[in-house]
Amino acid sequence: MQNLSTLPEKSQLLKWSREETDLHILNVNAHLHTPYSFSAFKDIPEIFKLAKEQDVRILGINDFYSTDGYEEFNQLAVDNKIFPLFNIEFIGVNQKDKEKGLRLNDPGNPGRVYLSGKGLSFPPQLDEPYVSQVNEIKKEIIKRVGAMLDKTNILLKNMGSDIILSLDEIFAKYAVDLVRERHIAKALRIKVFEKYASIEERFAFFEKLYGGQAPSTNLESKAAVENEIRNMLFKAGKEAFVEEGSKAFLPIHLIKEIILNAGGIPTYPLLADNPNGEYTAFEKDKEVLLGELKNRNVHSIEFIPNRNDLNLLKEYAMFFWENEVLVTFGTEHNSPDMIPMKVETRGHIDLDDELKELSYKGACVVAAHQYLKAKGEEGYVKINGERNGNSLQPFVELGHAVISKFLK
Repeated sequence: MQNLSTLPEKSQLLKWSREETDLHILNVNAHLHTPYSFSAFKDIPEIFKLAKEQDVRILGINDFYSTDGYEEFNQLAVDNKIFPLFNIEFIGVNQKDKEKGLRLNDPGNPGRVYLSGKGLSFPPQLDEPYVSQVNEIKKEIIKRVGAMLDKTNILLKNMGSDIILSLDEIFAKYAVDLVRERHIAKALRIKVFEKYASIEERFAFFEKLYGGQAPSTNLESKAAVENEIRNMLFKAGKEAFVEEGSKAFLPIHLIKEIILNAGGIPTYPLLADNPNGEYTAFEKDKEVLLGELKNRNVHSIEFIPNRNDLNLLKEYAMFFWENEVLVTFGTEHNSPDMIPMKVETRGHIDLDDELKELSYKGACVVAAHQYLKAKGEEGYVKINGERNGNSLQPFVELGHAVISKFLK
């Protein structure tokens, strides 16, 4: 196991980097979910196998509510000469935004906010009362999923099926630290595929399960069937839906405290443009958004570009970077679909050269932050969330040195 604290001191590291390296742009994927939340990957080793095959040299683990995968992730990074970024993700609520009806990065739920933490400390560290608060959220999530599972079993019984799902079996076979509705969909799909080999039998089963509505997806595709199960059973208004209680969400200010206590950088994931070129009210004006994020003491954003148009993504990403806001990119892989490891924009269009460079520079800033925190210093943000300096460039240079030394 390697810890960044064992790397040379800052001045020595920068001197070495200036003499021995240039700014060679590496492929980065800074946001990946693993089976510790829900993932397209069967395990963490598969992530590194695919990354090596697709020449992705920097990877960021980014599970919901969990840092439990960090140790394995770090060891595999060392073994495969891939630089690790240690991240986390939360879902919270901003009560004032909710009361205003303001939609941020969840277009269906006013006031609800996805918030990531980038560059957390490794090995993981989190103090009380934060540990207990995060564990309580996990319990609430599992409790809700258990209730959805019960409703699903009732539906199966009422249609005369002998298929039974259990939380224990899902944890044993498909989940690690947290179970979500996608795990129910996966477990159900597997049991149906095992029981019914033909398309005709699967069609009849799902038509009955969906209350007479015919399935509309490819019944040979694992990912497509799991996505349709989720949409037909677990979305609001559907038969197995259970509403999330208020205890399932922490207030945003507390999530930021947790991220900072864990050594990380509070990061706002931009939903950005949808296929119709539309934005949420919070994100539609990038200059207003910049001011809002600064007012909320958030100095880092990220994109999942496979849902965005290349040109609109570039307009937003370059604007924020030029205004000295940290920008990173990832793929999530938080669904059954096994999409490429290299970051693409909507329609499987590659990032252009400028965005690839920006992606690498953003990863360098996170790497520098991790290094500085490992050395007991302040990183890109201070413990109170304020920026450490006004320029990204020193962190880009230091992070490039950190990554280069680690990979050598």
